[in-house]
Amino acid sequence: ILFVNELYQLIENTPGVIMEFGTWWGQNLVLFENLRAIYEPFNQSRRIIGFDTFKGYPELTEKDRHGETLKSGGYNVSSNYKEYLEKLLAYHESNNVLGNIKKHSLVEGDVTVTAKKFFHDFPGTIVALAYFDMALYGPTKACIEAILPHLVPGSVVMFDELNSSEYPGETVAFKEAFKGMKYTLKRSKFITDRAYAIIQ
Repeated sequence: ILFVNELYQLIENTPGVIMEFGTWWGQNLVLFENLRAIYEPFNQSRRIIGFDTFKGYPELTEKDRHGETLKSGGYNVSSNYKEYLEKLLAYHESNNVLGNIKKHSLVEGDVTVTAKKFFHDFPGTIVALAYFDMALYGPTKACIEAILPHLVPGSVVMFDELNSSEYPGETVAFKEAFKGMKYTLKRSKFITDRAYAIIQ
């Protein structure tokens, strides 16, 4: 909770949406919804968007390290979980200020396709915070490339497995996609293996 709060405070004065790539059970999305209600209850443009297959990992590449959790179908969720998570988010939102205005959405499917389509459909989107928790090379790189034109100075891009020997694909994707970008890389003071880039 303190870590997600740390991220939210970094973008409090930066316009744009919050995106999470790889939501799993959706606990971060719910936290983001309630932190919005605490820090900026009347900011209806601060939408929260979660991307997931809701069926677990797709195929891995040679740039990923296979393991007990890092395998095809890993981190899947129970049947119809997207519908349950939608109801959970709607419940929390309805109990907060401006609860009559829907400010969240869930995007189901392969993010190598859905992320690009999202920005095609909503080209005016600014991304204040992108939270990456997919661990895999292919989806991570595709999503970084999708969000890059939508980042602004002050945008935060968080990586759950950066510099992890167990999940090298995410770091490889970051290094390739961020080559030539101007950013500051920092680690969380609450969870020291979490890192984020602040766009300059």
